[in-house]
Amino acid sequence: MRVSGVIRRYWAALRALLVLTAVLGIGYPLVIWLVAQLPGLHGRAEGSLVTDAAGRPVGSTLIGQAFTDTSGLPLPQYLQSRPSAAGLGYDALASGASNLGPENIVDQPTAPSLLTQICTRSVAVALAEGLEPGSGARPFCTTGGRGAVLAVYGGRDGSGTIAHPVRVVSVNEPCGSGGATFITSYRGVRVECARPGETYAAGQIVPIRGSAAAHPRVPADAVTAGGSGLDPDISPAYADLQVDRIARARGVSAEQVRAVIRAHQSGRLLGFLGEPRVNVVAVNLELDHRHPVAGCCTEG
Repeated sequence: MRVSGVIRRYWAALRALLVLTAVLGIGYPLVIWLVAQLPGLHGRAEGSLVTDAAGRPVGSTLIGQAFTDTSGLPLPQYLQSRPSAAGLGYDALASGASNLGPENIVDQPTAPSLLTQICTRSVAVALAEGLEPGSGARPFCTTGGRGAVLAVYGGRDGSGTIAHPVRVVSVNEPCGSGGATFITSYRGVRVECARPGETYAAGQIVPIRGSAAAHPRVPADAVTAGGSGLDPDISPAYADLQVDRIARARGVSAEQVRAVIRAHQSGRLLGFLGEPRVNVVAVNLELDHRHPVAGCCTEG
């Protein structure tokens, strides 16, 4: 191969590199930056930041945050976000989900199952909102807030089902509370409580639906975390559930709180995509502005 041919090829490659660098590395970013400066787009390009009464950035309408005290307990004067599995909660550096699925129903020694987490949260939300006893009940949950799951032992038939149980264990209820379980017997066999260090993989895992309503009072987004762990919105149903508690904490009427929530409620995108939603950060900022709590801590 001639030297001149090699030089031409390298020169063509160098020119392509320079042109693509100028167009994609300089021109394209510059055009995007200029577009971002247009009125109506600049705020979104800067992260959709929101500020407090003093003009200080306190968050973004696109990223949720926890409204808790230094001990991690919910602050009663604020609308609460949905649970978050991002780090210790709403950690933008650890965005992500728990990666636990609907079959994760048996507690482990080091961590509760997804089902038990949901059951526990539902009971806690009902208690925090002052609902009547039993309002936190959900299908496949015990009244104490654990997954209602049994391990059934016995001979299996041709389909793999245990036809005649000889032993039944409530796998998510450890012994200690007097040995009581959420049901006393299953198909004529006494239900035992789980014992620390004992595994029940050999048994057939049977979730028990129970008598809870198909549509619990506590909505699903109040007890389940989103895929990103940074969800800025909650459902109108969960927001409405919190109205009375917020009104009591701020010393205002429930309708005044509802008016703030309605002001920051969005409908379905284009009228049919997604679900109606309420922006938690925006609501809490306006609550602080319109109905401040004297001497109260700041959100965060």
